[in-house]
Amino acid sequence: MRNLMILAAVLVGAGTYMAQMADQMSPAAASAKAAPKPMSAQTVAQASGRSFDIPRDARGHFSADGRIEGQRINFMVDTGASVVALNEKSAARFGLRPSRSDYNATVSTANGTIKAARARLAMIELGGLVVRDVDALVLPDEALSENLLGLSFLSKLKRFIYADGKLVLEQ
Repeated sequence: MRNLMILAAVLVGAGTYMAQMADQMSPAAASAKAAPKPMSAQTVAQASGRSFDIPRDARGHFSADGRIEGQRINFMVDTGASVVALNEKSAARFGLRPSRSDYNATVSTANGTIKAARARLAMIELGGLVVRDVDALVLPDEALSENLLGLSFLSKLKRFIYADGKLVLEQ
């Protein structure tokens, strides 16, 4: 288990490094270096119309608050996750409490293979974007520290792109 946690930390570090390298290689990053803009002390995701911009957090990840069944929930956007993944504590807040027999889906994670419970969420709202009928998995709390916004949500959008140091979701 210790080795898996070390591997996960190395992968997070590599992802952060790769994101920083992508910023340095893009033409927008070069012009930003020529004329630096003052940054606000607080980074806030911006919504405009049918798009939602999510800036990178201090770890280099894209995190945002959303809603499921009216309950606020924080997600880390994970384009490598096939489906939305919720930990048990978060799922219970909006009434989703799978029984032990519901944990029959086998999932491969950075921490190894575990059992998860399949679920379908009626609606996820994120920054004014609304997606209905979203496949999800509920994982044990010890297997998932952060809720993941995976492709079962993202693939129902018009597009999602990385631009100017932020993740842009469009519907």
